[in-house]
Amino acid sequence: MSKIARDTLLKYWGYQSFRPMQEDIVDSVLAGNDSLALLPTGGGKSVCFQVPAMVMEGMCLVVTPLIALMKDQVQHLKRLKIPAAAIFSGLHPNELEIIYNQAVFKQLKFLYVSPERLVTERFIESIKRMNINLLAIDESHCISQWGYDFRPPYLQIADIRPYIPEVPVLALTATATPEVVEDIQEKLKFRKQNVFQTSYERKNLTYNIIEDADKYSPLLRQFKNMHQGSGIVYVRNRKRTREIADWLHSRGITASSYNAGLDAALRDKRQGEWMRGIKKVMVSTNAFGMGIDKPDVRLVVHLDLPDSLEAYFQEAGRGGRDGKESQAYLICSENDVIQLKTNFETSYPELSQIRAIYQALGNFLQIPIGSGKDQTFDFEIATFAKSYNFGILEVFSALKLLEKEGLLLLAESMHSPSRLFIRTSREELYKLQVEKPYFDQMMKLLLRNYPGIFTDFVKINEDEISRKLSTTTEKLINDLLQLQKAGYLDYVGRKNKPQLVFSSERMATNDIALSKENYSDRKVAALRRLQAVIDFVNNNSVCRSVQLLSYFGEKNAPRCGKCDVCTNRNSLNLTDVEFESISNQLKKMLLQRSYPVYEAVQTIEGFPEEKVLMAVRWMIDKQMLVKDADNNLKWSVQMGIKL
Repeated sequence: MSKIARDTLLKYWGYQSFRPMQEDIVDSVLAGNDSLALLPTGGGKSVCFQVPAMVMEGMCLVVTPLIALMKDQVQHLKRLKIPAAAIFSGLHPNELEIIYNQAVFKQLKFLYVSPERLVTERFIESIKRMNINLLAIDESHCISQWGYDFRPPYLQIADIRPYIPEVPVLALTATATPEVVEDIQEKLKFRKQNVFQTSYERKNLTYNIIEDADKYSPLLRQFKNMHQGSGIVYVRNRKRTREIADWLHSRGITASSYNAGLDAALRDKRQGEWMRGIKKVMVSTNAFGMGIDKPDVRLVVHLDLPDSLEAYFQEAGRGGRDGKESQAYLICSENDVIQLKTNFETSYPELSQIRAIYQALGNFLQIPIGSGKDQTFDFEIATFAKSYNFGILEVFSALKLLEKEGLLLLAESMHSPSRLFIRTSREELYKLQVEKPYFDQMMKLLLRNYPGIFTDFVKINEDEISRKLSTTTEKLINDLLQLQKAGYLDYVGRKNKPQLVFSSERMATNDIALSKENYSDRKVAALRRLQAVIDFVNNNSVCRSVQLLSYFGEKNAPRCGKCDVCTNRNSLNLTDVEFESISNQLKKMLLQRSYPVYEAVQTIEGFPEEKVLMAVRWMIDKQMLVKDADNNLKWSVQMGIKL
């Protein structure tokens, strides 16, 4: 099948050959095998399901939690003349009906849905009539409660497999620990284990830690030294994205800021300027980067500690996608660890506070108890929090926990252009134009500029249409709403605010409960990930790459020789073999008993004393060796990672 797959890759995507591992994954899917693909950020995961889906008869069902990525991929497929659609919150009922009909009547090759959609009665009835050729699950780590982004709706994905019993599953993710890899396959009911995984090692990307309370000086120094390519700076706070971008700009570094709170048009503009190289640096929250494939990112800097090594690995991994040397810097201070622990505690508010926030939310949105299911609301956290004197992070954390219980769904600020569908017949529309000449010019303009408006919802721009009609945008919108009320069309106005969807009826406050899996177990797992970040920052004796690879299950990786730890080690003028030999001899001795320094140095065989002393001093400095109450050397029991 590889020949057909390669021809398809060339025909639609223009590539002569697959990237490493992609072809093996495609062949596995085409052979009908359940498959789990672990590919690094930028490794081309979408090709792994899009190519086999194009080869096989039928439609690929893609499950993803990322609405923005869902919409981007659908637009990209349509540009390739591949029929695709996405179902997400906020669609007009008639839009949903059109998409379901397209899927059932074999007019689509790809249907993207959120995991919550799979359990609705409408979807289950429709899937029985769809010709599904592949079930692709993106961000599949979300199915594991041991993963860093567990989402309970993912647990229900396997429930649809009895309706499509012969259809293979392809699960995809960029990062997963060995524990999560096992869990994904079990939860998705793989017929047999089948994992495709490349090494997480990025030989061209160097990870570095800089400890400095003054973060601005090392930040500026790194970008002054970056003579080519572009960079990304990650921070937690939206306000700081603007402050740091302005500060860099004032120092001669062309920089821009990006966060989910900005107007969609402005986000698109700034992203475009950065992609084209007009702006050298993008300062952003973690809202930036998902699905962006810019090859020449030479520098990725984190000014705040990430919540997990998975998140850090993905964000840092946006550097060096062209295979050229790139750097990732995490600039931190002691206060960052304190702040990280504080954020962790805020992320798990008490049940009484979660209930209070849920009660206030129902009142704020004016939803009576027992109603509200599937309703979508414009919702800005800051406005709500201020109205009820809650902390913003506290509200966000409570909503995310309620989301995991399946009670609601919070979508970040997302740009949704206006959409229009003419649902009357051409004959009725002609009668309208004859009887009411006022609407004649508008209808002629719509029909001329928006082909397909009779068969599907099309995106429209009210400002552009009103300008051509020599009227105001407000007047045009009122006219469209009037025609919708009369039954001629369906009009969905544009949205730029975050959306909150009630997934179930509003419950009485006392009925709100949090399952052990979604609260207690999650808190324990999150604490473990937090500790892994702190250990990574504090461990100045083991190669940064080795630490990261060990976390993801690669236990015997070689040190990179280029990170801050390795550079420090290299200054010893000892080869890796010499250092390994000395440290192994010391470890063997000192695990038996403690030794005075002079005696330990003299006991090491095969090396002059000055080399052994250099190694000992370095190992003491890095806390691999410690001294007891009698000033004798001991092996530090905390050092468990292979050097």
